[in-house]
Amino acid sequence: MHSLPPQRVLAGLALAALASFALALATGSVPGVLSALLDSSQGAGARSAVLWQLRLPRALSAFAAGGLLALAGGLLQALLRNPLADAYVLGVSGGAAVGAMLALLAGSGLLGMQAGSALGAFATLAALFLLARRAFFGRLHSAARVAEEASTAVLLTGVMLAAFAAALLSLLLALAPDAQMRSIMFWLLGDLAGATDLRAALAALVVLALLLLVATTQARPLNLLLRGDLQAFVQGVDVRRVRRRLVLVSALATATAVTLAGAVGFVGFVAPHVMRRLVGNDQRVLLPASALGGAVLVLLADTLARTAVAPLQLPVGVLTALIGVPVFISLVRRL
Repeated sequence: MHSLPPQRVLAGLALAALASFALALATGSVPGVLSALLDSSQGAGARSAVLWQLRLPRALSAFAAGGLLALAGGLLQALLRNPLADAYVLGVSGGAAVGAMLALLAGSGLLGMQAGSALGAFATLAALFLLARRAFFGRLHSAARVAEEASTAVLLTGVMLAAFAAALLSLLLALAPDAQMRSIMFWLLGDLAGATDLRAALAALVVLALLLLVATTQARPLNLLLRGDLQAFVQGVDVRRVRRRLVLVSALATATAVTLAGAVGFVGFVAPHVMRRLVGNDQRVLLPASALGGAVLVLLADTLARTAVAPLQLPVGVLTALIGVPVFISLVRRL
């Protein structure tokens, strides 16, 4: 697979992120919002409110959610050595959504939803560990065919956990008050309409930066893990510790993204897959490239979701699924 120079790809992604961010701030039913930054007249007050209270927090939330989901997806694909792995497919997003929804129905605020989302994501991964422990922490000398079968077993286990989470969400929806049904449904489909808290968006960006830093410090052992557990072990990698650490990073990234934007699907699958074709499979470059690619994807999808049929707003998760499902099917056909 031919890959482009990493520096050019990362620079291009950074420019694309800036352009997408500017487009998100400038596009909407209220024109001239960006001019409010330089206009101090009385008439600029309404535009300034739209910018600082609506569009800026939403754009930052979209950027953070996309980056977090892509980072989680890239890590899970590398850990399982399976390009079909993704937090949404493995049920981690669904588990986080169940936890956040339980906290929401209990009357908790944002912090309660974040805690519930994190607990749901960790509980799902704990179940994945227990049900597929042999695949995750099997013998280091397993043959390649056995390792491939183990990876498939983990993927199928995750699919079943996703189905179980979907059943729990359906049950919670049946018990939810009618007045909350529409907002809950949109949130479950992936929605950024309520992402208007600037502090929460900035906190999510800090979480993204910290988790990306932790993940990139583990890029070298992750590259060795891609060649097999035995080779990584021989070269000094503590396989089990690295795997546990990066799975926890994936869970925290997924939980933060779900709290912000709901269960946005297929971002963690599409972004790493596209970036892998551009920069190759070196995790030192692929992880930050995937995070930027996922951020751009969700930013553009959210901008389209709120402007395509204005004044109505579409759930951003619907648009990412319309992109992700065909890509997923095309990859399955080539495997």
